[in-house]
Amino acid sequence: MRCLVTGGAGFIGSHLSERLIQRNHDVVCLDNFNTFYDPAIKRKNVEPLLSHPRYRLIEGDILQWDLLEKVFQEGQFEAVIHLAARAGVRPSIKEPRLYQKVNVEGTVNLLEISSRMGLPRFILASSSSVYGNNTKVPFSEDDPVDFPISPYAATKKACELLGFTYASLYNLPVTCLRFFTVYGPRQRPDMAIHKFTKSIVENREITLFGDGTSCRDYTYITDIIDGIMKAIDLCDGYRIYNLGESQTIQLSQLIQMLEETLGKKAKIKPMPPQPGDVSMTYADVSKARKELGYSPCVSIPEGIGRFVEWYLNQGSTPLSSDD
Repeated sequence: MRCLVTGGAGFIGSHLSERLIQRNHDVVCLDNFNTFYDPAIKRKNVEPLLSHPRYRLIEGDILQWDLLEKVFQEGQFEAVIHLAARAGVRPSIKEPRLYQKVNVEGTVNLLEISSRMGLPRFILASSSSVYGNNTKVPFSEDDPVDFPISPYAATKKACELLGFTYASLYNLPVTCLRFFTVYGPRQRPDMAIHKFTKSIVENREITLFGDGTSCRDYTYITDIIDGIMKAIDLCDGYRIYNLGESQTIQLSQLIQMLEETLGKKAKIKPMPPQPGDVSMTYADVSKARKELGYSPCVSIPEGIGRFVEWYLNQGSTPLSSDD
């Protein structure tokens, strides 16, 4: 199978590209190496893949229609795995127009050209943020998602709706995957586990927004990749699936777990809650288990241990001055 992975140099995309190649698929990675975080990190992610005969890297933007036409015409793809997006809840509040342009317009470009080409598989990366402050737990795909509390979340819901439209109008098979806080080796440096680990190791303060009781369903990268691979194999019609660990941990407990794993105490700087942050995420993965055969298996203690081992061995990068 020949696959296009947008955002393929990022955290999830680079892991997915490796798995696809291991399964003897051809991978074209499209990434614009933007400066949301240091592009050198993404270049390091894909460096081991560059010499592989089944891998091709294209530097470009999903907003460049002419480029997309050329890439699709040359690629003859059998699957698009669309991971590219402007990421982050808090930054989206500062730059909502940018998030709308990249996430919504970029997704429309890919859906449009995929439908014109008659592609048999379109996998769309969505987010648990679409649930907003859902009071029913765990979160089910059947729950209403009409109240996103950040522009980022709103763009992800918009992308899901657009996926439904293209599936209905053009019979483009679209599967939307709602990721629940993915972590592991190569995790983005702005994400909590990576950022907290750096701060503890370097004896710097952790900024703790809220009282530490917010809960997240942290999902280890290998479980997410397993779910994506199954979704590629079974993509048909229009589907939405949660991909999470279906376990939760409070923020204060997460910090304590990192302290124990690193053997160092954290320095905590309490701050008020941040706008756009939800109080809990918790995935009901029963639909993904039943229809995809998804079976997450990495517990948070095991995953934290793996991440810390990676960080201490090779993953550390200097903290920027505004962290």
